[in-house]
Amino acid sequence: MISAEMITGRSTEHLAVLSGHHRLQPAAVVAFQAMQLAAKSAGFDLQPASTFRDFDRQLAIWNGKFCGERPVVDQQSQPLDISPLSTAERCQAILHWSALPGASRHHWGSDLDIYDPSLLPAGQKLHLEPWEYQQGGYFFPLNQWITAHMAEFGFYRPFSGNGGGVAMEPWHLSYQPLAQQAEQLLTPELLLAAWQGKEVAGASWLESHLPLIFARFIHPPSEG
Repeated sequence: MISAEMITGRSTEHLAVLSGHHRLQPAAVVAFQAMQLAAKSAGFDLQPASTFRDFDRQLAIWNGKFCGERPVVDQQSQPLDISPLSTAERCQAILHWSALPGASRHHWGSDLDIYDPSLLPAGQKLHLEPWEYQQGGYFFPLNQWITAHMAEFGFYRPFSGNGGGVAMEPWHLSYQPLAQQAEQLLTPELLLAAWQGKEVAGASWLESHLPLIFARFIHPPSEG
């Protein structure tokens, strides 16, 4: 049974080890490992860059960006100075790339970011930015393979650039059977309950604009 704690990243009971510190729900582990084997046969070393992320980790990311302690980039992936921005402008700039604590798909154990370490040039750092996966980027061949085959294993891209306010994320995959269940259960009321007793930067503005935020950033149109 899916609980509110699982949906909002406050539980780890639904998770199994994928590899190293990476965790997903058991069904997603099996599906991803099957896709890894197929990718290996095609010449790719398909690996997770990020899997489960709990509420407190997402809260630290959000608050750090809001307060200027972590870098924020604009819609073209260029550094953004948030110091002159209003609360509304800060929140919307951060939401383009980062989820609210309690509303990240990485809480669910159904979603992960992927890359191929063998395609990353020596000395280069993984950025998880669109240019790396587009034509001319390191991971373009992997991206093409994923596009052609991910549905065979139950995966899709929730952030495809087709709509909503979230940036296109070709590296972000969702295991559809599990992700759709969680997405349907995540509501503004559930999110607000998860924030009780927590210091969420910009909370006053966020709470008064949650319906808009859900429509633009949390439940955007998808390919799935």
